[in-house]
Amino acid sequence: QMQLVESGGGLVQAGGSLRLSCAASGRTFGLYSMAWFRQAPGKEREFVAEISRSGDSTDYTDSVKGRFTISRDNARNAGYLQMNNLKAEDTAVYYCASHQRARYEYTYWGQGTQVTVSS
Repeated sequence: QMQLVESGGGLVQAGGSLRLSCAASGRTFGLYSMAWFRQAPGKEREFVAEISRSGDSTDYTDSVKGRFTISRDNARNAGYLQMNNLKAEDTAVYYCASHQRARYEYTYWGQGTQVTVSS
């Protein structure tokens, strides 16, 4: 089992920045790829970014490319999502996930952290 806990969410003005963190415990975090997803009110959960277990490969959904950066520190069992130039449409609950089973399918999930961007 693996437990994931997100932090770093909050209220920010459009154009601002936030850095989300994902703290992992339980199984060895570095064995698995990890990802960030988000869910806005009234919408389905959507993929945001993913990073390979070594950190040498990343992927992003088109709407965040050039603004968000995913990273990880396996020695600290932690993952991060640096979000710059935030927009109102980035408002959502953000979830980290680990242990990819298939494309966009992950075994372990955190409880989420709210990000609200005011315009």
